[in-house]
Amino acid sequence: MLQNDSLTTEEVAQALKVSKLTVYDLIKKGDLPSYRVGRQIRVNRTALEEYTNRGNRSIERHQIADIAENGNMRPIIISGQDNCLDILAKQIEGNHHFRPLRSYTGSLDGLVAMYQGKGDIVSTHLFDGDTKTYNIPYIRKLLVSKSFIVIHLLKRKAGFFVAKGNPNNITSWDQFNDGTITMVNREPGAGARVLLDEQLRLHAIDKTNINGYSNEVTSHIDVASTVASGQADVGVGTWHAAKMADIDFVPMVEEYYDLVILKSKENNELIQTIMQVVQNKDFQKALQSLGHNIQETGNIRFEQ
Repeated sequence: MLQNDSLTTEEVAQALKVSKLTVYDLIKKGDLPSYRVGRQIRVNRTALEEYTNRGNRSIERHQIADIAENGNMRPIIISGQDNCLDILAKQIEGNHHFRPLRSYTGSLDGLVAMYQGKGDIVSTHLFDGDTKTYNIPYIRKLLVSKSFIVIHLLKRKAGFFVAKGNPNNITSWDQFNDGTITMVNREPGAGARVLLDEQLRLHAIDKTNINGYSNEVTSHIDVASTVASGQADVGVGTWHAAKMADIDFVPMVEEYYDLVILKSKENNELIQTIMQVVQNKDFQKALQSLGHNIQETGNIRFEQ
């Protein structure tokens, strides 16, 4: 998130887009671990990253309280972990009617939160093994009785994180079942976890026989880092995270990464704003520069 290992409260406030008083409140309540250097309070960079990766809702409540002091801007919560959502949030900031907040929850948890009225824009990459398609089957089931629109953001490569040189020659899902490799997994509800579980089901692999299946972390970069450190032989995630961790990547699928927004009178302007952003050529070029497929970016995949 930031280069320094030790952050000041000012740097933490800037990273989380909240006031310093909010940071002090988080520290006081024990939500954000800290320590003192002389009279100055410091926060480890890893502690801040772990906090944001947990998708802690308390930061959203504090951010909303901050925004309430700044006029009539409507806070909107964008859920998901891909850094393309940070680019999206920055573009939305140019619209003076909305103030984007980030929630680092997985795809399924984001949809559940939306059903409960706790999310505004949910990013999803959920593979359905029966239809061999992404997202729509899950969205229709989880948002039953709701009206919504699904806007395509990008396509990205997902596959195996492996050590440099792929020493175990891991190239297929079947190899998870041979007992010779150890994996690291994502938490339930994450898109990468759904992809793995669906592939195991399709390949008739008993997950209880897989070494490391219950070893869970909460982000793509955590999975990649675990493989990079030699604590696991393989994990499932995205190409971009493998590049960041400087490990090899075996592509297995190209997944659809979509945005879901509920259709309502209140959200009409939000939907128009998102469509304008994702159809903007400069925004699409920014996504393409990260290695994403933008051929269908901005298309409406489904609505009801």
